[in-house]
Amino acid sequence: MRHLSPSKAAISVGTVLGAWHLMWVTLVAIGAAKVVMDFVLKLHFIQLDYTLAPFAISTAAMLVGLTFAIGALFGLVFALVWNWLSGRAEARDIEPAFSSR
Repeated sequence: MRHLSPSKAAISVGTVLGAWHLMWVTLVAIGAAKVVMDFVLKLHFIQLDYTLAPFAISTAAMLVGLTFAIGALFGLVFALVWNWLSGRAEARDIEPAFSSR
């Protein structure tokens, strides 16, 4: 099995999650978030009365930063577990040098 770079996996997953939430922050900033939320809730058969808080750049930065950090941690742990499991699988598949074949 192929070895994964833990640092590249961390940056990749962190960037994807951060970018996803940056998209949400952008929707809130331009005033389109409620339409999106109403659509998503409707698809899940959920009907709520809610209001979105006003856009604040500090809150937006915390959201994007925190989701990047959580994604990076997830990517790092995933790569480490993947490498650990794939290393164990390769060790089982190797024939001993003293095989009687």
